[in-house]
Amino acid sequence: MDVTSTLSIFEISAIFLSITALLAYINHRFIGLPTTIGVMVISLLVSIAAIFLGFLGFDELIDYEVSLLDQLNFTHVLLDGMLSMLLFAGALHVNVSDLRRYKLPIGILACVGTLVSTVIIATALYVVVPLLGFNLSFIWCLLFGALISPTDPIAVMGILRSAGAPKSIETVIAGESLFNDGIGVVVFALLLGILTSGDMPTTYSVAHTLTVEAGGGIIFGLILGAALNYLLKAIDSYQEEVLLTLAGVIGGYALASHWHLSGPLAMVMVGLMVGNHGRNLAMSDKTRHYVDLFWELIDEILNAILFVLIGLEVVMIVYSANLLVAGVLTILIALCARLIVVGLTTTIFNKQLELPSGAWKVLTWGGLRGGISVALVLQLPDGSQRNILLALTYAVVVFSILVQGLSVGKVAKSIKTK
Repeated sequence: MDVTSTLSIFEISAIFLSITALLAYINHRFIGLPTTIGVMVISLLVSIAAIFLGFLGFDELIDYEVSLLDQLNFTHVLLDGMLSMLLFAGALHVNVSDLRRYKLPIGILACVGTLVSTVIIATALYVVVPLLGFNLSFIWCLLFGALISPTDPIAVMGILRSAGAPKSIETVIAGESLFNDGIGVVVFALLLGILTSGDMPTTYSVAHTLTVEAGGGIIFGLILGAALNYLLKAIDSYQEEVLLTLAGVIGGYALASHWHLSGPLAMVMVGLMVGNHGRNLAMSDKTRHYVDLFWELIDEILNAILFVLIGLEVVMIVYSANLLVAGVLTILIALCARLIVVGLTTTIFNKQLELPSGAWKVLTWGGLRGGISVALVLQLPDGSQRNILLALTYAVVVFSILVQGLSVGKVAKSIKTK
């Protein structure tokens, strides 16, 4: 029985917001983990309990959870709702001068690194998975490589700061993740188009798509950011200025998507423009305080909801013994691919990077996967291959957030500040 058939979108949203608030309270009061990791741990335990009760014949909880998640549509909520605000909020406090200083490692890791990681993961998966009795064509392996390569710094940045990690490491991890989300989404969309159409695109069409979507998104973001700064400078009223930033983010992302430009890259550029020019040149101290406070709250609330959803979505996966083994091997493959990309970058460009000794350790272990990977895998067409990739994606995401996220602070403390 569909227990949520009579619920509206508002009611479903209210349920998930209430769940998030309750889990955040429990974590803060009794557990004390970083908020995003803590709420995910608890929601994961709730999902495991629901699955266990289902095995015992008590299906009500898992049926209710599955029905809610089906109606919510995780992919739509993240890619068409949360992502624009999360990327803008993340870019708002990134210093452009720091980005320029570390533009080489950020550019290589975000662009070349994402593509290289996609190919390495796809090739390794294509070789390993058949040994466990699963059938994945190479295009499906490439899709997995594209969706699992983008990194998510949300859970790790606070830990790095408390661990006293060098500012350069924070800048590179944050900068890489802001841009590789957009690159990963574009590459994934390109590969998904090949899968669904069955046509192999020409080199020109691939280059054209990447240039138009990625380059167009960046240019659109710069134009929108400049326009937003102009409007912010023309008035001095924090209520209207906060509203302008919100409208610019949501409306700008919708326009970019409508024009087939990269919305994620556009929002990163808008965030950098407003954060580095608008905040300093177009806002009073009072307005700056309220804008910062508003977007900090938006960032914290949406991230908490996102990580709760990641934990709850586990009930949608059907695991087997072989699939669990495949998940463990995929975790190792993803870590090795990350190590290769980071290792090559830091070795070849060692003198130009100006990074502390041992930075490769934090860059490798701090390359967490998160909501983007889950949202993209849920976009895949139904079938056995999608079910395999869904399970593998969750294995990597849960491991990276819980294991890497909670231990990266110790790794950061072990390196020397340059």
